Amino acid sequence: MSPAPDETTTTAPPWLDDAQLHDWTSLMSLVAALPSALDAQLKRDAGINSFEYHVLASLSEAPDRTLQLSDLAHLSRGSLSRLSHAVTRLEGAGWITRTTCTGDGARRVEARLTEAGWAKIRDAAPGHVREARRLVVDVLSESELRALGAAARKVARAAGMDLESCDGSPLSGSC
Repeated sequence: MSPAPDETTTTAPPWLDDAQLHDWTSLMSLVAALPSALDAQLKRDAGINSFEYHVLASLSEAPDRTLQLSDLAHLSRGSLSRLSHAVTRLEGAGWITRTTCTGDGARRVEARLTEAGWAKIRDAAPGHVREARRLVVDVLSESELRALGAAARKVARAAGMDLESCDGSPLSGSC
């Protein structure tokens, strides 16, 4: 990364050297290419995008296949607004239902995976796993994959997402 020609700051940031720049641009290429490739496979084979897949997958792993929308947004790594649009589409397809619950003086909305949604995620998962293996798991050695995972967790933590505190199990949010 080089300075902008009209930069007026008095102290220059520590610019990347050639090797760092090469690794940085490689990472940016990965960050751009991998989600697009996974999304294309899901759209082609299952008719859903990656975000919708993660919504369905999160619900499939939840107790009673039900989560509060706020918990579902957290697990699927999306905003409540983005989740609301996805839930509307998934609800229209008959894959989830949305209910409003009240208790303890609080009002909350939950999403529940329907039997059709359960069938959809079961049908979509094998192709998604094959694509993840083709693009990442099978092109790396076991030690490379472990190193990539460790590096990804460090970068995610620096960016404000602590993957270490997530044990992989969904949050419970039943009425």
